[in-house]
Amino acid sequence: MLGNFTYDIPTRIHFGKDALEQLGPELAKVGPTVMLTYGRSSIKKNGIYDKVMAILKGAGKTVVEYSGIKSNPTLNQMLEGARLVRDHKVDFILAVGGGSVIDCAKGISVAAYAEGDTWEKYYVNWEPVTHKVVPIGTVLTMVGTGSEMNGGSVITNEAKKLKNGRNFESNMFPQFSILNPEFTYSVPEYQMLSGIFDAMSHLMEQYFAGTDDNVTDYLIEGLLRSLIRAGRQAKADPHNYEARSNIMWAASLALNTMLALGKQGGDWEVHMIEHQLGAYTDCAHGMGLSAVSVPYYKMVYKNNPAKFVRFANVVWGINTDGMTKDQAALAGIDALGAYIKEMGMASNLRELNTQEEMLPAIAESTILLTGGYKTLTKEDVMIILKEAF
Repeated sequence: MLGNFTYDIPTRIHFGKDALEQLGPELAKVGPTVMLTYGRSSIKKNGIYDKVMAILKGAGKTVVEYSGIKSNPTLNQMLEGARLVRDHKVDFILAVGGGSVIDCAKGISVAAYAEGDTWEKYYVNWEPVTHKVVPIGTVLTMVGTGSEMNGGSVITNEAKKLKNGRNFESNMFPQFSILNPEFTYSVPEYQMLSGIFDAMSHLMEQYFAGTDDNVTDYLIEGLLRSLIRAGRQAKADPHNYEARSNIMWAASLALNTMLALGKQGGDWEVHMIEHQLGAYTDCAHGMGLSAVSVPYYKMVYKNNPAKFVRFANVVWGINTDGMTKDQAALAGIDALGAYIKEMGMASNLRELNTQEEMLPAIAESTILLTGGYKTLTKEDVMIILKEAF
């Protein structure tokens, strides 16, 4: 383990079948006016909306509803939510849904009382948030992003064709999150699989960085193996509580900042490519990640083949005796690709309604990072996109 770190996770997690029973006591700690923000109609169809509303009313809260948050929340949605917070003097935001709803809630919290251009200040320049923010809590209904236990917020600026992420400081973490795996049962298989790969990608982005021996890599390997196994189980039986609970908790652990500790940075270039892919196609985030991951790792593995050999051995259980380093490394990447196809995740960009003429603009607008084993050029990104197409 290299370097120094401070570990600060202010989010209280209430996990399990009875987790929603803790919502009332949590609401007793917040002000009288609560914004309930959610997606479209799914939480009304599955009954979660009625349960949450009953608890809010029982707690004596005035409820301001803000619905219709998209799977890739937009800047305009964020700013409209911020206006509602100001107009109704909202004391607390309760986000009920998946990562997109929670990401948008964080953006609303920041934008409500921000001065100047919220997009430029906080999603482009990453200025620290020092002004008044509105605290948030979450009831999670779809797993993958880890947004229920971190400061991450990804927002799409439709006018500029930019999908930017921001990791806010701990003052922007949810105060609490309700995690009942049963609430994920009604999520369509496509979205469940997207969330599983999103969590896997978070783990791989942190795994394929650094060369030192550290506890984090061992944790990541265990979480990846758990997700691979539980993903297969949940695909075969969506109501398998054990599988869904393992997926839910692994996804939270994958991006609650713990796995970034003691590491020599992280990669995150796969996410940068997908963000711009999503800006142009509005695809499901996890599916965009699955479509570009294999071509990306085939481009960068030679810069540290030993880590990819370890990936093949430990994560996928491949016996690489007698293989060259290149063969062993590629065996692990190929196993990842085989799992993507086995599970029905997106294995190419055509499945995501990507048009070939979009590729140059996606490549040109992709942010290039330096934390992985290879720093890409725009030309490299274009090669990856063509391979993924």
